[in-house]
Amino acid sequence: MQDLQKPAHPRARFASIGSPYFGIMLAAMAVVLILSNIGAAKGVVIGPIVTDGGFFLFPLAYILGDVVSEVYGFRVARRAIVTTFALSVFASLCYWVIIMLPGFDDEFGASKQAALEGALGPVPLIVLASLLGFLVGQTLNSWVLVRMKERFGEQRLWARLMGSTGVGEFADTLIFCSIAASVIGIGDFATFVNYVVAGFVYKTLVEFLFVPVTTAVIGAVKRREPSYGVAA
Repeated sequence: MQDLQKPAHPRARFASIGSPYFGIMLAAMAVVLILSNIGAAKGVVIGPIVTDGGFFLFPLAYILGDVVSEVYGFRVARRAIVTTFALSVFASLCYWVIIMLPGFDDEFGASKQAALEGALGPVPLIVLASLLGFLVGQTLNSWVLVRMKERFGEQRLWARLMGSTGVGEFADTLIFCSIAASVIGIGDFATFVNYVVAGFVYKTLVEFLFVPVTTAVIGAVKRREPSYGVAA
């Protein structure tokens, strides 16, 4: 008798780490996060919008996270998130060592020390905010994307990208802004709300606008990964 059960959901396909592409994307994620942590130490005001100096970089980390999650799956994406997290902590420790090292005691040396302390001194707190936000936000982003892929297979990539972005960016932005606001000079509630809303809307909008680019990159990586879709 013919089986009348509903067909199973399309099988989600992923690649194993066997080519240079994952390493390149991992390196890019780490560099983007480290640079955005430095930029975030500066408060930026553009018209009515309050943001920080890392605003134009951070969405790129999520776009790269989407590519890694879609192509390699949640376990590999989680490894990339933890590795990026660790490298950013290492960079922050390096900043602290550089600041603490004894320098020249002349006027030039003192001015350079003050400049380093001003530029890199607040970074550890910014890194704490960024890393906690990145860790939670990227993990949620990857988890939602992969779970949706397991349900729909290769179909509806645009929905996976937008749905996971909304969840991940909201968690990331709220955590980051809650910790970093006082470091960059935000002291009142109205400005804080502006900071959170502007950050969330901007980051999410950038990722939405880049969906065609992200889709094209994902397609290119899938075609070039020999193991994509090959059963283990």
